Amino acid sequence: MIKLKNIIAVIVVSIVIYACEDEGFIVNPFADVNHIALAASDNDSIVKFLKNHYYDRDLDSVKPLVSGKVAMFDDVPNLKTLEITENTIDYKLYVYVAKQGDAGADPDKGFPTVVDSVFVKYDGRTVAGTSFSDTSFDSNTSGIWFTLVSVIKGWSYGFTQLKGGELKKGPNGEPFNGPITYLNGGKGVLFIPSGLAYPSSNPNNQSSALVDTNLMFYIDLLTLVPNTDHDNDGVPSILEDVDADGIVTNDDSDEDGFPDYFDVDDDGDGIFTIDEDANNDGDPTNDFSDPNNPNVPDYLNPDIN
Repeated sequence: MIKLKNIIAVIVVSIVIYACEDEGFIVNPFADVNHIALAASDNDSIVKFLKNHYYDRDLDSVKPLVSGKVAMFDDVPNLKTLEITENTIDYKLYVYVAKQGDAGADPDKGFPTVVDSVFVKYDGRTVAGTSFSDTSFDSNTSGIWFTLVSVIKGWSYGFTQLKGGELKKGPNGEPFNGPITYLNGGKGVLFIPSGLAYPSSNPNNQSSALVDTNLMFYIDLLTLVPNTDHDNDGVPSILEDVDADGIVTNDDSDEDGFPDYFDVDDDGDGIFTIDEDANNDGDPTNDFSDPNNPNVPDYLNPDIN
């Protein structure tokens, strides 16, 4: 997800990495991590945190629970619990929706999918037990674009619970004479178990200072690109999940090393997907020209070109 350029991991202070004298290789300090047990432990920790904190709407901030306030865990329906399975392990992702968001006259900019591009603000904290860090490990308060297919899973799924806002305009609907501003965007807090953040099961994370750490993000969804089409082939990326498993990164119809959502010629027949639109309606997914394969759209059928 967020490329934490300012965090260069040094875990040696907490984990001893030793070399096997006889074999001459470095032993992976995370090799014995039981990720199923860690997922359960992470969830217990997050639930405990949510039961001991509330959301202060006046300050837009998470605060320790005090008398007269409702714990976030009991703040229904604002707290959403999403059950996510990654690498056969079940996780619970908690999304506190402080403000759902409203795109106004642009209803298409509602909830993003897990692969859409989003324009967001965020502030990330680490969570341990019933406390969170006083300082952020990464933040952006001016707004930045991300595509939800290339961020940590907690973001990919968490942002789907908010709606984007609308572009500020002049009093008569004309373009606003000033800096680009988005109004009425979604606002909330993500509570992400380590398995949906930077799990040590991913070798790329093992040098991260955030490895196997629960995270909390204050987030604002300013706007989004609905039905994001990463390769501009006329097929929204969310529809390029050919095997319908909810993951677009493992669908490679022509086995050329490029997943369909990032491949301009999905079936590898030499004709761009966007040009396999026989009825010229701008949608390659509804063109079926092969009587021998009536359920396979032309753009996924190498016999039709």
